[in-house]
Amino acid sequence: MRNEKRPPFKGKKKKNERPVRKEKEPTAEIIDDNFVFGHHATVEAIQQGRGNKLFLQEDSKAEKVEQLKLLAKENAVPVKWVPKQKLDTMSDHGVHQGVVLAVTAYEYLTLDELLLQTKEKTETPFFLILDSIEDPHNFGSILRTADATGVDGIIIPKHRAVGITPVVTKASTGAVEYVPVARVTNLSQSIAQLKENHFWIFGTDMKGTDYRQWNSQGAIALIIGNEGRGMSQGLHKEVDELLTIPMGGHVQSLNAGVAAGLLMYEAYRGRNPIG
Repeated sequence: MRNEKRPPFKGKKKKNERPVRKEKEPTAEIIDDNFVFGHHATVEAIQQGRGNKLFLQEDSKAEKVEQLKLLAKENAVPVKWVPKQKLDTMSDHGVHQGVVLAVTAYEYLTLDELLLQTKEKTETPFFLILDSIEDPHNFGSILRTADATGVDGIIIPKHRAVGITPVVTKASTGAVEYVPVARVTNLSQSIAQLKENHFWIFGTDMKGTDYRQWNSQGAIALIIGNEGRGMSQGLHKEVDELLTIPMGGHVQSLNAGVAAGLLMYEAYRGRNPIG
């Protein structure tokens, strides 16, 4: 249990500290043909100015389709009516609901950009660090809950992890447009930079502090481990405290999205007390 105080996050390095090398990775990823699909994800992408062309199922007459046509017109997004088979192909046979939107590539932030952007909003940010999450549905679910619980940003590794794909966007129901995502080359270096900016780092493990006793005040970053392997051993030594979710059943692990959701809501509860 942490028992010392770390200075508030100010978004600056201390004087005379060794500078952390700024990452020079590209800020945009070419997603598979740059499509999002499904009603909610499409609405949010158009409203955020990322829509390039809207494809609608040619025999669709739903009221939501009429609303999408109006939204597309208001945002100068061309509309094309196509057969369902075409939408099936464009969405890789996902549940597209008769709607597919061609979008500009998602722009990731660098960690420096995320810190600077967050500094303008709060001195006590809450970040998630996803340690090689591979399932796009888990990532989308985490994004959706992150938006609901006031997470200020998500940090993901560039390699061996899912990025912002059409399936992630659909699963997030548009939350991807509101939760900033920074993509980094090395998580350990990124955690070191967060510590220089006065963050407390929390990890997840089968053995640790009961998450219901978590002191989630201040600038914090929570690491969520891989679906099968959990949090990598290399990151264990980087954390200030390990958290665990007690379980009384026969299966001694939770889905990564479910575990992340429990922890995000616990942080939300601790950071937003009633009354």
